Amino acid sequence: MGKIGLYFGSFNPIHIGHLIIANHMVEHSDLDEIWMVVTPHNPHKKKASLLANHHRLSMVDIALEDFENIKSSSIEFNLPQPNYTVNTLAHLDEKFPDIDFCLIMGEDNLKSLHRWKNYEVILKNHHIYVYPRMGEGAVEHQLKNHPKIHKVDAPIVQISSTFIRKSIAQKKNILPLVTAKVWKYMDEMNFYR
Repeated sequence: MGKIGLYFGSFNPIHIGHLIIANHMVEHSDLDEIWMVVTPHNPHKKKASLLANHHRLSMVDIALEDFENIKSSSIEFNLPQPNYTVNTLAHLDEKFPDIDFCLIMGEDNLKSLHRWKNYEVILKNHHIYVYPRMGEGAVEHQLKNHPKIHKVDAPIVQISSTFIRKSIAQKKNILPLVTAKVWKYMDEMNFYR
C-alpha cells in the first residue's frame, strides 16, 4: 500500500490552503496518498464555533471529490477522548500493518513537537513531513536535522479557517477561499452566520 501522509485538522471549514498543502505533498514528495484526518470535537473544550464532526467530514469529502490520492478520515471519531496523536498512530499501525504512516505538519507545529505526548515514540516510528509556515521562534535544535523529519518546499499559504468564519459572520464574500461545492454546502446549511 505504500506511504500515507496523515494531515490532521479540525477543517472548520476546509479551505483551499488545506488543499494546496495536501496536493503539494502528494504530488511533490514520496507519499502515495494523503489522509485528511478530521479531529473530533473535544468534549472538554467548549468551542461554539466548531461544527459537528459529521458536517466537517462532509465538507472535506466534498472538497476532495476531484483529488484521487487525497482522502478523508474519521478514524479519530471513534477513539477515546481526549485523544493524542501517538494513540491515533498506534491504532492505525495496528489496523493497517502494511502501511507506512507519516505525519504532515506545519513548521509552527514542529516547533512545539517536543511538548507533545510521547513525541519520541512518534519520531522513532514515523517520518514527519513539514511544510513552511510564517511564524516566530526556532525549531528545537535536536529536531532541526532529525533523520525522520523532512522539509517539503510547499507554498506558504496564509489562509485560516478562523478568518473565513469571521468573514462569513460579517457577510463578506469568501468565495475564492473555499471550493464552490463547499461554499454551496455551507451556504445551504447556514453555517458560521
